[in-house]
Amino acid sequence: MTSRSTPVSEQRRVDPVLPALLGAACISSSAILVDLAHVGAGTTALFRCGLALPGLIGLAVLEQRRRGTRPLRTRVRAGVAGMFLGVDLLLWTHAIYDVGAGIATVLGNLQVFFVTFIAWLWFRERPRRQFLLALPVVMIGVVLVAGIAGNSSSNYHPVAGVLYGLGTSVSYAAFIVILRTSATQAPHIAGPLADATAGALLASVVSGLAFGQLSLDPPLAALGWLLVLALTSQTLGWLLITSSLPRLPAAISSLLLLLQPAASLVLAAIVLSQRPTTLQLVGAALVCGGVLVAARSRPAAVIAAPEPTPG
Repeated sequence: MTSRSTPVSEQRRVDPVLPALLGAACISSSAILVDLAHVGAGTTALFRCGLALPGLIGLAVLEQRRRGTRPLRTRVRAGVAGMFLGVDLLLWTHAIYDVGAGIATVLGNLQVFFVTFIAWLWFRERPRRQFLLALPVVMIGVVLVAGIAGNSSSNYHPVAGVLYGLGTSVSYAAFIVILRTSATQAPHIAGPLADATAGALLASVVSGLAFGQLSLDPPLAALGWLLVLALTSQTLGWLLITSSLPRLPAAISSLLLLLQPAASLVLAAIVLSQRPTTLQLVGAALVCGGVLVAARSRPAAVIAAPEPTPG
């Protein structure tokens, strides 16, 4: 009689869609939490990474016992990649303060284009025609979503916000390329994230000291928001997404690129009363639609699945 028992590995297999959605939801709140904390960019990055690191190290140790050690060269590269993540977090915080939490998240969603350009220059993989057609659409969307015309608020700095947003995408693209090209066949998740967070912490300290944006004694309320940010986004959100995306169909994982900026816009309107204009919403739709097209048409040498927006 043939046994119909299901292998243990299949019994334990979990549908990756729900963890990916939960991870995207965690990351979607990042910009709002940064705005609520409202401390210097260096201080934000320092406490975000510093508060998340002990838990990630603990998870990495447990992971190493189950799955073995990772080569030192791989760990060093993950740390170097994390330094670019630290720069990304600093620039993104400035963008949040200049153009608002929701808009900054939309602007930070352009890493797909920079990753593709890096693949073009580094791996000699020409982008597809759809990618090149999406580029001018996205650029128009960036102009509209930034609100360069029509927003006269004294706290709104659209040009600076766009520049910070573009810098965020460039540094995040560098982080992705270095981290993914240094990956091994070992299925480690917590280890690379812990190493990258350590690198981001180092970059945050150096940059914060260099530009005088570092405070080791933020207000208690700000510290509370930064703790929530470290636990929800830097730890839980990233772990859920990085463990789920490789197992998702390309169509679903691409749609996740749209969830985070859309959710951030909604949360910013509800929590922070940062309501975008009609033109900004049109621009956000153009940016997100163009990013979706670009993500589905880019070369696969660097990344097998779309990556989440920085945050």
